Amino acid sequence: MVRKPAQAGRFYMKGPEALREQVGKYIRKDIEKEDVLGIVAPHAGYFYSGKVAGAVYSRINLSDTIVIIGPNHTGIGAEIAIMAEGAWEMPNGRVEIDSSLAKELLSKAGDLAREDEEAHLHEHSLEVQLPFIQYFKTDFAIVPICMRDYQISTCKKLGMAIAKVIKSKGPCLIVASSDMTHYESKKDAEKKDKLAIDKILKLDPEGLLKTVIEKDISMCGPGPTATMIFACKELGAKTSELVLYNTSAEASGDYSAVVGYAGVIVK
Repeated sequence: MVRKPAQAGRFYMKGPEALREQVGKYIRKDIEKEDVLGIVAPHAGYFYSGKVAGAVYSRINLSDTIVIIGPNHTGIGAEIAIMAEGAWEMPNGRVEIDSSLAKELLSKAGDLAREDEEAHLHEHSLEVQLPFIQYFKTDFAIVPICMRDYQISTCKKLGMAIAKVIKSKGPCLIVASSDMTHYESKKDAEKKDKLAIDKILKLDPEGLLKTVIEKDISMCGPGPTATMIFACKELGAKTSELVLYNTSAEASGDYSAVVGYAGVIVK
């Protein structure tokens, strides 16, 4: 199956040239790139979160296969839905799915994950990562994973399965797609987001998931982020760095109800 873009013309520009120009405004061209194991990148409309996404992708070297883990906002499909065959059509070109890696991951994850296209058809959190990747690299494949189950045990098991497959297949970048606090004042959002970001920077996935629940943090992708950290630690990650944090207030001027965005690299 070829998945058609669900958010072109909404979250980002629809025309190829206009989209490349849009993404280019958020790219930092004077930054030295480095190899990383994973990242956290936001997934809002580019007007709001493009600056943070651009800062993260400007910092990293991209692998030939990229595992993208995002939250399931629609509620459709499997708890852990992996699209294992086909391609994603995007304004700037088709992106193939690494079927070999995806199917091996399904095998390693056992009954935890299911091959499921339906969960991906209207979900934006993975799709909006692709134009930033395509700005720097045209020849790459993806393994798209959409999550609804954020239990610690689920995130750990999926993270371990991802790490095992990467060890056998070769280097892959793991992208955790997540926005931070939703629709609270800028002051409250920054306070809550700092608690979650501190756990990410400490490479503490269990602590992240517990903090999000205990402090009522409306971060939409704690599961994908925890899964990425579990996988990266298994692959040898030792450090992480906050590249950039801001909120929607920077673009909208509305400080009363913001969404937070964090860009983090794990290496």
